[in-house]
Amino acid sequence: MNPRPLIGLAGVLVAALNAEFNELVMATALVDVRGALGISHDPGLWIESIYASGIALGMALAPWLSVTFTLRRFTLFAIGLTCSTTLLIPFAPDLSVMLGLRLFQGLGGGFTIPLLMTTALRVLAPPIRLYGLAVYALTATFSPAISTSVAAFWTDVIDWRFVFFEALPLGAIATVLVWYGLPQDPPRYDRLRQFDWRGALLLVVGAGSLTTLMYHANHQDWFNSTEVCVLVLMCAAAFPLLAVNEWFHPLPLLKLQMLKRRNFTYGVLGLFLFLVLSLSSSLVPQTYLAQVQGYRALQGHWITLLIALGQFLMLPAVAFLLDRKWADARAVTLCGLALVGAACLGSAAIDASWNREQFYLWQTLQAVGQPMVVLPLLMIATNAVKGPEEGPFASALVNTTRSLAAPVGTCILELIGRWRGALHSERLVDQVGQNRFQPMQAPNGLLPGASEQAARLAHAVEIQASVLTTADTFLVLAAFGVALALLVLLLPVRTYPPRILFAKH
Repeated sequence: MNPRPLIGLAGVLVAALNAEFNELVMATALVDVRGALGISHDPGLWIESIYASGIALGMALAPWLSVTFTLRRFTLFAIGLTCSTTLLIPFAPDLSVMLGLRLFQGLGGGFTIPLLMTTALRVLAPPIRLYGLAVYALTATFSPAISTSVAAFWTDVIDWRFVFFEALPLGAIATVLVWYGLPQDPPRYDRLRQFDWRGALLLVVGAGSLTTLMYHANHQDWFNSTEVCVLVLMCAAAFPLLAVNEWFHPLPLLKLQMLKRRNFTYGVLGLFLFLVLSLSSSLVPQTYLAQVQGYRALQGHWITLLIALGQFLMLPAVAFLLDRKWADARAVTLCGLALVGAACLGSAAIDASWNREQFYLWQTLQAVGQPMVVLPLLMIATNAVKGPEEGPFASALVNTTRSLAAPVGTCILELIGRWRGALHSERLVDQVGQNRFQPMQAPNGLLPGASEQAARLAHAVEIQASVLTTADTFLVLAAFGVALALLVLLLPVRTYPPRILFAKH
């Protein structure tokens, strides 16, 4: 086999990881970045939401554009767009310019990530395709976990600007590998005459409205806000029209007919649920350690680093297991979900004394279980793709749905924090009132004043409410694991490893 396409695939992997780091490291370090640039909380929400809008649109358009302008040229363009906008952000003179750069940064990241699946489906022969899918799985399991460590290193050890400057070396490596390795196909500019303009416009309206809604609705008090009601109506109008348009368009951006295949539909829905579930191993523990124990990212990153390093062992091992004819991918998925569910339930026993040491056992279960979920899912979905010509359509559907998982998951966590947090606070205050809270004894034996007692009481209630809300969050995310398990039992049918399945054809 010619090694050059594999070198090109490695370049696309580096570019995809670079794009993921741009998103996740920035999200982790957002408080430090906002502070350094003098941006308050409310405008800071737009830094996240406008990036999410750009990445959703980019993921939908990238596979179509890569076929039209050639995979090699478009990948190089996406790398250049991502790196150039990322490097300019710390020098933005005001917030409006920064938000514009964030939009194009998200668009570049959205262009880049789907190209990894497109390239893998094109260049990997069936005997090694599973291991190529393990490489793609790194963007779903490794990137979210390692981003905390990277953000901690830049903000607490080096300088916050390196959150952006890290894009340059990775982008340079990716450019060289892609330029050398990917074949130069002839462009197909004739496809531009059939470009799905209506679909693209509806995607801009629908995806932009949904991502904005997910990040801002809770802050705007949901349906008590006119802006939120308008966003909901725009989503309700845009997505049905988009589905109708894509179904009947001769050259659609999203080939919805592929969803008739049970295994492929499982892959699209399952990846979405998995990415929401994976928040239980990354965002939730980090939020607890920051809110309750006062951890900085540099102190708390070890628990996510455990998961990140575990992927290098588990993903090849799971690929080797799935490559056996007797291994049923659905059974492997259920075993992985059992481990992840056990980790969520174990973490739900959290109390105010927990530090990072108490998370290590449950994070180890996550590190073992997550690859056992995502890699069988990808194998089941891609085995339903009929030939390389369907690769871009498959990548568009899978990654567009994937791009919405982070905004939806963030919104779910905010809703849990709002509703359950308020409930726990009210109950705790009510219990304090019923028990006629006794005066607190100060360490020096003197009774503190009324104002000091009130401050201590408020802090104690806040801490305990945060702990109880975190426990509820783990239980809700465990429910997502149950939903994914039901999906495994009901939707996909048995499939075999690519080296066996495609040898029959």
